[in-house]
Amino acid sequence: MAWKWTQRRLAALTHRDLRLFFIGEATSMLGSSMSSLAVAFAVLDTGGTQAELGYIMAARIVPMVVFLPAGGVIADRLGPRRVMLSSDVVRCVSQSLLAVLLLVGHPAIWMFTMPVAIWGAGEAFYAPARGALIPRVAASGASYDGKLRDANALAGLAQSVASVGGPALAGVGVALVGSGLVVALDAATYAVSVTALALLHVSDRGTLPAGSTDRPALLEGWQQFRSRTWLWVTTLQFTLFNLLVWAPFLVLGPVVAHDRLSGARDWGLIMALYGAGAVTGGLAMMGGRTPRRPLVVATIATFGWALPSGAIAAGLPAILIAGAALVAGVGSAVCGTLYATTNQRHVPGEVLARVTSLMTVGAFVLGPVGLAAAGPVASAIGVTALLGFGAIWQVFAATVVLAVPDVRNLPAGGGSQGSRDESAESSGQSVA
Repeated sequence: MAWKWTQRRLAALTHRDLRLFFIGEATSMLGSSMSSLAVAFAVLDTGGTQAELGYIMAARIVPMVVFLPAGGVIADRLGPRRVMLSSDVVRCVSQSLLAVLLLVGHPAIWMFTMPVAIWGAGEAFYAPARGALIPRVAASGASYDGKLRDANALAGLAQSVASVGGPALAGVGVALVGSGLVVALDAATYAVSVTALALLHVSDRGTLPAGSTDRPALLEGWQQFRSRTWLWVTTLQFTLFNLLVWAPFLVLGPVVAHDRLSGARDWGLIMALYGAGAVTGGLAMMGGRTPRRPLVVATIATFGWALPSGAIAAGLPAILIAGAALVAGVGSAVCGTLYATTNQRHVPGEVLARVTSLMTVGAFVLGPVGLAAAGPVASAIGVTALLGFGAIWQVFAATVVLAVPDVRNLPAGGGSQGSRDESAESSGQSVA
């Protein structure tokens, strides 16, 4: 029975463009997940301190936040696939450069900064274009009910698989062959992504009219974003989630595992089950029915993120914390798929990349602050108090979001983008 359930959930992969999209996404995300760990160990192995490692991590995140709005405008102007192809080429070059530096010797800390910053800038242009390409991938080829939801579920599944397998493979790879070859492998995965994107049968046309300038185009995206209460409310929820809940969990979880549990083994189990939950949730979202009120279901799923922080704050054993992480992982896949599908159906396609860029900025902008502040705040008020506050905040925030009428009442279909998707899927044509 389990095999039949999995077959039904993976039926979307029988469609050519969905299969190519998944292969490209899964491969490049797996490489990025491996490279992140390899770069961290490379910095430490060359004598870098914890503070210097933090600077290198910031060198990747800051360009993402700075260039994301421009990435959305350019994706709408040139077409999302062109931007994604260019971004993959740029990231392939940056990772190749970093791999060469690591393979020929022990680079100084400052030498990490440039390729890592280019890597982050490339991701800033890739992310909004990816959000705008998914409806086009769903509209290509044979149509069926729920294909757009399945395309988003596949994108989330690719990320979940990478989050589970990437760190484990990177740990083995760094130990056996060194960080340089692992980073070189990441560069090669971008070549796979370029090939998959190039083979897609989707429209490459941009949606911005000729002669339009960047500032009015970005302002139009902002107006579309703020005019939809459900959109900015859910974005604000995730902004504060990353600041108050997830950043403290990621920083303090390993500390608790080291001091109270069995160290890296238990923390690895906790994060592995979070990833396994995300994979399970992604599979569950494929081939099923889209809820009539998707944002209600998506917001209910976000309650699960309170569980891991709450379990640690309550002093529970590792196995129960891991179980809480499993539930949170399932919820992350469910809410991610439903939020993305809802946005793509209700936001006009011609501004979708710009709106996606604003949403992504909201998700990242306070993350570094939360990561930097978690340690000092925990020293002042205690680890239990900070993680307990995060769990309570998540429950409170999800409850408030559910109370917003625009969130409760937004249907699964509707809006200009949704109408265009439905007609495109029924005719089997690409969305222009």
